[in-house]
Amino acid sequence: MKLWTKRIIGIAGAAVVTFAIVSLSCRKTPVTGTADTAFAETRKDSPIPADSLKVMQAMQDSFRAISDELLPSVVEVDVTETKTVQANPLDDLPFYFFGMPNQGNDNNQPRQYEQKGLGSGVIVRRTGNTIYVLTNNHVAGDASKISIKLNDGREFDGKLVGADSRMDVALVSFESGDKSIPVAKLGDSDQVHTGDICFAMGAPLGYSQSVTQGIISATGRSGNDIGSISDFIQTDAAINQGNSGGPLINIYGEVIGIDTWIASQSGGSQGLGFAIPINNIKNAIDDFIRKGKITYGWLGVSLVDITGEYKDALGVKDATGAFASQIFIGSPAEKGGIQPGDFIVSLNGKPVKSVNQLVRDVGNLEAGTTATFDVLRGDQKVGLTVKIEERSEKISADNGKLWPGFIAVPLTDDTRKELKLDDDKVRGVAVTGVQEKSPAAALRLQNGDIITAVNGKTVKSLGEFYEELGKSKKSINFDVYSNGGTITTGTYKF
Repeated sequence: MKLWTKRIIGIAGAAVVTFAIVSLSCRKTPVTGTADTAFAETRKDSPIPADSLKVMQAMQDSFRAISDELLPSVVEVDVTETKTVQANPLDDLPFYFFGMPNQGNDNNQPRQYEQKGLGSGVIVRRTGNTIYVLTNNHVAGDASKISIKLNDGREFDGKLVGADSRMDVALVSFESGDKSIPVAKLGDSDQVHTGDICFAMGAPLGYSQSVTQGIISATGRSGNDIGSISDFIQTDAAINQGNSGGPLINIYGEVIGIDTWIASQSGGSQGLGFAIPINNIKNAIDDFIRKGKITYGWLGVSLVDITGEYKDALGVKDATGAFASQIFIGSPAEKGGIQPGDFIVSLNGKPVKSVNQLVRDVGNLEAGTTATFDVLRGDQKVGLTVKIEERSEKISADNGKLWPGFIAVPLTDDTRKELKLDDDKVRGVAVTGVQEKSPAAALRLQNGDIITAVNGKTVKSLGEFYEELGKSKKSINFDVYSNGGTITTGTYKF
């Protein structure tokens, strides 16, 4: 995306041993020549005050109890993935000329190979003899074979119940009549606060049943960089490759998150580990068991974060919420009256704090339920009622239904400079983010165009543009300034 757009839209080792010293310190008969000589085994006083030692012992006992309680519920997840690759095109060359006959292989066929990996998981439910393990999608989602290894060394064949790449979670099951296999208790991740003590458990680098301890470093971290819709709990408890899918535990022995990713320059732990809050996943467990997939609610809007400068141009000033830049034609949002340019500030009475939060909250709504939204439309607050539908990947990826198919940007001084727009008399909005196959693409709009009128009505600001856009019900055309001239686009009919 262009620079001017970014300004507006926020999107074991060796040891040296001295034998002479060792032999002196390991004599069977102590040297008793002077009163100043003291031996470690004879010292009885402790450098730690008794009261302080009791506190430390109590903390150590707590850590032991948490580990003893939870580790039997933590498993190692060993997976095998079957990969398919195209044959090397060089295999078609007559290598037998070089003494390397190809032995008549059909080199035009794709080839398969197996790739092994491992992660972690935590037992979250038992139904009869079926035991369910929660882990990450990137651990087990594409596995052709799954093996579950318990902390006592027993191994079971696993079966993928369901997986979801959007949230990066998966549920695996195995069968056992042993009722003593414990199920972990799920906590309330909404009660997690920065500074809380926590534990990360799993099989980092294959070292099963490892426990690391730290604190909650932050909550509500964005997962955009890894393509997840979750907000994340950040911790400095050591998390490494192989920890993925393992539980993050609080001091009450409850699962508050699923360890998922790390931020690292080396590939190892640098104290920046991230876990999916368990409250984001609880409903997913039931969805996986009942339907084999997560069912998301669908509103049908394209949401973006916008800067304060954009908010000023939109007329919403310091409001907090999510900007509906585009609407899917025929979607619940359109049917409910949400328009491009609306700034969504609440859902069912709950304030909207960010785009990610609204995406999660809408996704958690069941299809068929009715939701209420408050939106800012210019200087007016509008209440709307929308009937939520089930999200479909096919529909949500159809740019042909995305209206208007681009994002409008105010003509600030910086934008004019980036566009090299020297004529100060030109007023309107700039076009960016044109989507392929969208209505905007059908009208031949291009990034950098300046829209000066909608259906023949002059628009001089962002607010005026969205106001006129909202009035268009059956057809629309734009006046576009480009390269010193103005043209009128064709007409797009709804």
